[in-house]
Amino acid sequence: MKLLRLKITDPNGFRSLPCGFEHHFRSEWTLQEELVNIQGFAPFVCSGPNGSGKSNLLEVLSAIFYHMECLSLENRPDSFDHDPKDNPKGFLGGKANPDGFEVEYSIKSPSELNSEENQVRLKICKEIGKDPQWWIWKHSPAEWEKLEDFEKDKKTSYGRSLRRKLLPQYIISYSSGENEILSLPFFKMRFIQFDEYWQTLKRQEIYSNQPEARMICLDNSFSQAILLCNLLFQDDDTLQPFHEDVGIEALKEFRIILRRSIWITPEQLESFVSSNESPPQTLENIITDHPALNAGEDEMGNPHYRLNLLQLLEGDQKSSRMINALKRCATLSFEDDKNDTLILDYWVSDATKQAFRENFENNALSLFQAFQVLLTLNLYTVSEPSKADLYQSNSHYVSETIPILASDQRIMRFKNFYFRKQNTIKPMLLKELSDGEHQLLHSLGLCLLFRNTNSLFLLDEPETHFNPDWRANFISRLRRCFPKDGDASREMLITTHTPFLISDSKPENVLVFKKENDNVTIKMPDYNTLGASINKITMNTFGKRETIGAYAQEILDDLRQRFEKGDENNEELINEIHKQLGDSVEKLLLIKTILESEEENNGEAEH
Repeated sequence: MKLLRLKITDPNGFRSLPCGFEHHFRSEWTLQEELVNIQGFAPFVCSGPNGSGKSNLLEVLSAIFYHMECLSLENRPDSFDHDPKDNPKGFLGGKANPDGFEVEYSIKSPSELNSEENQVRLKICKEIGKDPQWWIWKHSPAEWEKLEDFEKDKKTSYGRSLRRKLLPQYIISYSSGENEILSLPFFKMRFIQFDEYWQTLKRQEIYSNQPEARMICLDNSFSQAILLCNLLFQDDDTLQPFHEDVGIEALKEFRIILRRSIWITPEQLESFVSSNESPPQTLENIITDHPALNAGEDEMGNPHYRLNLLQLLEGDQKSSRMINALKRCATLSFEDDKNDTLILDYWVSDATKQAFRENFENNALSLFQAFQVLLTLNLYTVSEPSKADLYQSNSHYVSETIPILASDQRIMRFKNFYFRKQNTIKPMLLKELSDGEHQLLHSLGLCLLFRNTNSLFLLDEPETHFNPDWRANFISRLRRCFPKDGDASREMLITTHTPFLISDSKPENVLVFKKENDNVTIKMPDYNTLGASINKITMNTFGKRETIGAYAQEILDDLRQRFEKGDENNEELINEIHKQLGDSVEKLLLIKTILESEEENNGEAEH
């Protein structure tokens, strides 16, 4: 995927981006140059002061593609879609936030288009209160054509299936901070993924072992899954940054704990009745007719009902369903009948890794998607009214309304995640790593998982906890994650305050944000950023001329004022400057000024 242009036409704008905001990511010439002369992966680096609108660009892209992804879904929750009576604030194709936009991009051409070109250029336009319209670029004659008209010419209609292929294969977000707005569409999508499974379970239909919705926010809840998939599947050369920077040598062992059954209320039980049933079923008949349900009594003799939430994910020993696949890879497995829990222990060896390859399509992403489904089931405690409110929400604090489960209440959790690290005697727990180590493994790990997909990556300040050396190497590390000669085409936007990322980027890949009077503008640097010094970037892009901290500058200014008063011995003052301050350009300039002044005074005295 390659972004070309974005324009906001909603009169209300979007966050700090006003109506009329427009940015061209690439010109037609630049796009063709990239397609012909493959230079390897290069992200767009979004820089500028705090509050200048950098994150808003990522947010509006996530909001637009969230709306388009929802339109393409076959499985949407019952409480999601608009209903004039029962759900007046529900999802409508003609209502979005922003409600007016234009986005252009190129993407790998699907077979339905029968195009000789490897890439197809697309435009999605949404007018206020209307459904988005798709446009496709024709080379002969050179003009835009509505996708509907294109289908009429072909005397066919591909419907959702084609439009789904024309969207990014995945949209992946990661935020190191508390950017709730960027996370909001992805957070909603996580519940859509949960409800897809829940409805499939209720109807006893076939589940595909992965979510239909393809937007995913890889927050800290996925950290263990991301690292585990990479350590099990990637070769040593691919994992070199993990070895060099963090010092990880080998995965030793881990445990997966799966809780099968949950308590459900009589009201929840009744939701398992088909709306077409007549006359209505009794609770006993519901339980008898549904293989995931069973009834019992508590210690007081009161009836209670249990749902095997994992029922669709288990089969016989040879089944390809994910839990059976995980059991086949395990060194040991234990069934805790009292708590209806499955415990899987893995002592990692070459045979363990081979077993995962054989059971998960020789693909780290296939294993990750299994973990994604299981981890998403931890949302089971959220009520239907809460989910309905969530789907309609634009709140900055929506995640705070979701309960955090105790570990023994979760459907899936990892435990005893041990690996060997350089210069340590005993294996370490993953939780013993520093914030910066977690962040590096997380950000590079998600890139490795989705490296062979045509995806859009939105990374909000992924390097905040890095040391200077890791910041200087981050772009190089990202480039190594993605194959230069692969068939996939990825796009990545990174927000940052780190000059090192700019120094490793060409000017056309650097977006400098500026906000004045609530108006956000984006400009390309007017100097060659690739290889530019950190000082030059700090002065030209971030507007900071000093190379030392503010407190040190105050000390230097005080020393300068004492010199300008002229009532102190210059040699003693210079000694004091050396004593108080370390080496810097500012310090050398002050000493130079003092010495030159003394030479001038000596010259005047001789005359």
